[in-house]
Parts: sequence; C-alpha cells; structure tokens
Amino acid sequence: MGRMGLVALFDKHFLAHGNWQGLSLGWVADIWLTHVLSQADHRLNHVQPWAEKRWETLRRCTGQAVRPLDLSDDRLASVAKALSDDARWQAFEGDLTSHLLRVYDLSPQRVRLDSTAASGYGRVTEDGLFQFGHSKDHRPDLPQVKVMLSTLDPLGLPVATQVVSGEQADDPLYMPAITQVRASLGRQGLLYIGDCKMAAAGTRAFIHAGGDFYLCPLPQRQVSTDTLDAYLRPVWTGEQPVTPIERETGDGQTERLAEGYERTEQVTAVVDGRTITWTERRLVIRSLHQADLGAQALQQRLRAAQAALLALNDHKQGKRRVTDAEALHQKAVALMKHYQVDGLLSVRTEEISQERPLRRYGTRPAAVRVEREYRVQVTVDEAALTRARARLGWRVYATNQPAELLSMPQAVVAYRHEYLIERGFGRLKGKPLSLTPMYLQDDDHATGLIRLLSIGLRVLTLVEGGVRRRLSEQKEHLAGLYAGNPKRKTASPTAELLLEAFQEITLTVVTIGEQVKRHLTPLSPLQQQILTLLDLSCDVYTKLAADSLEPT
Repeated sequence: MGRMGLVALFDKHFLAHGNWQGLSLGWVADIWLTHVLSQADHRLNHVQPWAEKRWETLRRCTGQAVRPLDLSDDRLASVAKALSDDARWQAFEGDLTSHLLRVYDLSPQRVRLDSTAASGYGRVTEDGLFQFGHSKDHRPDLPQVKVMLSTLDPLGLPVATQVVSGEQADDPLYMPAITQVRASLGRQGLLYIGDCKMAAAGTRAFIHAGGDFYLCPLPQRQVSTDTLDAYLRPVWTGEQPVTPIERETGDGQTERLAEGYERTEQVTAVVDGRTITWTERRLVIRSLHQADLGAQALQQRLRAAQAALLALNDHKQGKRRVTDAEALHQKAVALMKHYQVDGLLSVRTEEISQERPLRRYGTRPAAVRVEREYRVQVTVDEAALTRARARLGWRVYATNQPAELLSMPQAVVAYRHEYLIERGFGRLKGKPLSLTPMYLQDDDHATGLIRLLSIGLRVLTLVEGGVRRRLSEQKEHLAGLYAGNPKRKTASPTAELLLEAFQEITLTVVTIGEQVKRHLTPLSPLQQQILTLLDLSCDVYTKLAADSLEPT
C-alpha cells in the first residue's frame, strides 16, 4: 500500500473538514483498509477496538501518532463521505492508475468489463442508491446497489469503478465505464472484452469510433435461431470446414477446446448523431465441453418431460382428473415449455372408454357405467431433436480487431479468461473484502465504502501478481502455504494464502522501570521467502522490535 502511494493520493484529492484534527484523511483511509484486508469486516464500529490492541504496531509502522479518536466510526464515516465525491474520485482513480502502470511496469492491452450487484440494508428512497432489482445474490428481499468494474489483463487489476443504483440495467453502464477507462489510461487500441450485455450495437460502435477494439458474444436477440441456422448450414453440409482450437495441458498434452470458423459482416450504427459503418468479424464457435453438457441436459429434460406427460392424467388420491381433451392438451403444452422441450415432442390426447361395474346398493340395482377418460400420447420428433443437438455448444462472437492482432483461437482463449473479473467480484463481495451484506445505510457512505474496497482489490491483485511473476521468472514453487499439507507446492499462490502465512506474529512490549523491551515472533523461512518475492525487506517486521532499550 505504501508502494501504491495511497496516503499521498488520498490527501491530494480528498479534502478533510476544516475542523479535522489528528491523522490525515489519507492515513485514516489507509489504516481502515488495513483493517478490512486483515479482518474481512467493513463495519465502521469494529475498527477502533481492533486498533486499540495494536497501537504500538500502528504507530511504529506508520510513523504517525495514532489516537483512538482517529479511527472512530464518525471519522471513518467522514472518509467514506469524502470518497463518494464523483469528480474527486475520478481524478484520484486516474492518478492511481497512472502511478500503478508506471511503478509496476504494466502495459495495458486488454480491458475486461462487467457488473455485479451487492445487496445490503440501506434505505430505499425514490432517487436513492439502494433499490430493488434483479438480485445476483439471490436476495430479492434486500435492496441493492450495482458496481461496474473495469480491469486490466492479465492481473485483473481494477482501473475504473462505478457505483450506480440497483435497479439499473447493465447495458447502459458500458459506455460510461469505457469513457472513464480511456480517461485513466489515455491511450487507444485497447481490446475491451465483455459479455453479451456489452454487445449492443451502440456500444460496439462507440468502441470502434474511439479507435479501440471489442470482443463479446452476441445475444439471441441479435443472432436468432434462424440466423444461427443460416451460419451453421454450410458446416452441416460440409461446405464450410471448421478450425480446431486447442491448448496445451499441464502435462504437455494437447486438448481440443472448440472448433469453428469466421465470417465478416457490415455493421451500421449511430453514435452521437453520426452514422458509422465498419466491418465486423463474426466468430462462429462450438465449445465441445458446452456441447457435451448441453446434450446431457437435453436428454435429462426429455426424459423428465416424457414421464410428466405420461403421468399427466393418472389416477391419484386428491388429484382432480382432467375430463376435457382441449384442457389436457393445454396442460401438456405448458409442461413442454416448462422443461424447455417444446418443438421436440409431439403430443396427442387419446380418449379411452372403460366399463365400471356398480354394485347393487339398497334399492339401486346392479349396473355397468361407461366412463371416458383422456390420456396423453407422446412421440419424439427425431428430426427436430437432431437439429437441436446440432446447435448445442455453438455461439457467435463479434470483434472488430484484425485477425493479425487477434486470431480466432486467441479470441476464444481471451474470452475464456473472463473468470479474471468474476474472481475480482468474488473477492469484493466475499472474503477478504466482504462487501455483502452491506451494513451501511446512507448512500454516500455506501458509495465511499465500495470505492475503498475497490482499492483493496487492487492491493490483493498486485500482491498476488508480484509473487507469481517472481516465481515464474525464477522457475520456483512455494511450499508451506496449505494447512495440513506443508509439502504441497504451487507456482500460483493466491494473495489470501500469502497474507494468511503471516498470522500469529506477535509483538510483545514489556516496560521495566524506565526501559521498554520488545520481542517480535521470529519470521519463518516461508515468511522471509514471501517478503523477498514481494521485494520487501524483513525490516518491515524487525524494525518493530528495534530500540528495545529506549527510555519511556
């Protein structure tokens, strides 16, 4: 965090209240973020009790006279409110990105964009940040906010963070995010990668008009079933050969991931009142793994649908039977839609007459009653099933980057790395940043907290990326990170495991008369190795026990 220059940047861009005393806003934010990273807890009222047990460490690490009131929940709320200023935050984020690119020698080429929703206990107001919307946390009972994140490959390093109200759709968030990335990085020719929500024609045109490139899958509303069939018909007839897409596995073997071909389309869209026309590459790709999974799922749905249709009008206690052929047919159609097999099965209703003997009862004579009932007969439309299976695993991707800069196999692999930004969301919402559920209720405080945690995500990314890069350069592995398996080695440790290795280090301070003696838990070989990989000296710890004979 010191190498990132956070304290100076905070104090440069965010102004404290005129009556602010004690630690600067930058130092308060820095220590607060340290608490979040080490405790996985963003609640404001937990910071001061945590700091009270670590005054000696905090003072000697920061070189500042840290006081209890510096980390009160009121002071932290003031920091969160300051970070919620949009103009100041954008300037801060731009400076931070420029600093990180320079210090860590990063050469941005690809930017990934995606959004997530974070649920919380904030107050819902008409124009407020917390709103009810489609919950990605599966908590429709809680209001939420939306976070749009833009990250750099290959680290997944955030470069732009946007916080918007929770009811907004994802599609309109991409152009403002791209604008912010362009302002932060100040360069053209980047490849923006996103999911199908980035594929709106206006967004693609906006990226192209700005001198950049895009890669995204096209949604079904742009590539209908008929259009996809038209793309695939030459493949089915053998007129269009497909190119295999492969990768090497860890044991040196070759694994086939996908296959496909590409074609070009002329695309026209309007950006800021200007009509823009360009040539777009359409990559028609079949994922073999997705095709296998789709075939298994389709077969399971077919079996379940057939069983449900055949049992649709069974005799069952407490179940009213359908006595109308049309009503039974409508129920069958609804069942096929439920199992997503409509068009693959053919159903017809069949009338069955049965004679039911009635015993004599009192003055009623014995008789025979004729009962009519309806059954559903099911047959599989083999031709439709064959066509459905032939479509499985196919998807159309769009890009305007020339093939010499991004080949079809490279595009497939690039999109498959979308997990990089998803992993960032997992860290942001889960441990160690633990955004959800969010306990702050004021919009300003929630916005400031999310922005602070996005800086924490940068810290984790840089720690992890730095260690992995050094291990790769040295062709070494790190052992001792996994509890219960100390001999297990890895060349790609996570930041969470690296930080966890420094638990149980204790600074003991004993005062005897006018002397102060300090004792620090000796650093293990693993801890020393991690510090070396991070280009840090062991002094960051050993200095805490220095001057043990200084008078109080």
